[in-house]
Amino acid sequence: MVDPIRAAFRAECARLTGALTGLDDADLDRPTDCPPWTVRELIAHVRTGTGRLTDMLAAPAPPHPEVDAAEYFGAAKFTPEVDAERIAGGRRDARQLDPAALPTDLDRTWRAADAAVAAAPPERVVRTRHGDAMRLTEFLRTRVLEVGVHGLDLAAALDRPPWLTAQAATVIVDLLTGGRPAPAELRWDRLTLIRKTTGRVALTGPERAAVNAAGFRWLAFGS
Repeated sequence: MVDPIRAAFRAECARLTGALTGLDDADLDRPTDCPPWTVRELIAHVRTGTGRLTDMLAAPAPPHPEVDAAEYFGAAKFTPEVDAERIAGGRRDARQLDPAALPTDLDRTWRAADAAVAAAPPERVVRTRHGDAMRLTEFLRTRVLEVGVHGLDLAAALDRPPWLTAQAATVIVDLLTGGRPAPAELRWDRLTLIRKTTGRVALTGPERAAVNAAGFRWLAFGS
């Protein structure tokens, strides 16, 4: 049986790959809500982030974990210098990609990462790009969030309905809420919760008060 987090990673990556089929240069040059990235540059960012798993698992394992998935997205990690390099990296990677090969390239990248995860023991510890050590399963949660939330950004930029899978939505909501239920008075479905708590849709004053009282984890994603 495939672990639910790995199953969510596989499902969301496959959905994203399918959504990219048939994009032309006009589509790829559209702006996104992750400025200054275009669709092309945001796809490159997601591809690079997905591919990190393969290199991380090829490196020596740290002795013990130091952070979890929520701490990986801590605001202290995203200094102006780190964020600037992250943005520049996405733009640089985009210039090296063949637009016509984007779906094939992304498909190959995530499948290689998935194979590396499948070959690793569940307790494996990896070193993140921030230098922290964390369990492989925790890092995989961050990949589900990255692919899923940036998938929402790409769908919006391409004027398409969101394609977020149910498996990924479950993992992302659990990470954002710390496993606690959303306040009943908000009446949010999972998609609304994700959009609101990641800044894709603005919170109202009462919503922000309810979210803060519930103790949701506010994660940092950079600019």
